[in-house]
Amino acid sequence: MLELYRLPGCPYCAKVETKLDELGLEYETHNVLPFRFLRFEVKSVSGQSGVPVLVDPEHGIEGLAESDDIVSYLEETYT
Repeated sequence: MLELYRLPGCPYCAKVETKLDELGLEYETHNVLPFRFLRFEVKSVSGQSGVPVLVDPEHGIEGLAESDDIVSYLEETYT
């Protein structure tokens, strides 16, 4: 199952969620803390503390960051 690390209210995260919903994909969300220095789980997954971050174990994606890159990946992989 896809996993999305997100911050509620983040417009970049919302962009990714919109694409996931448009494609009808099921995903699990992980809400992160607003303080970057406390985002240990995100950092362990992607090597950085920004969100959104997508994990797609089925396709070997362990921590894809940047909303535009995630949206492009989803379109290429799931359409």
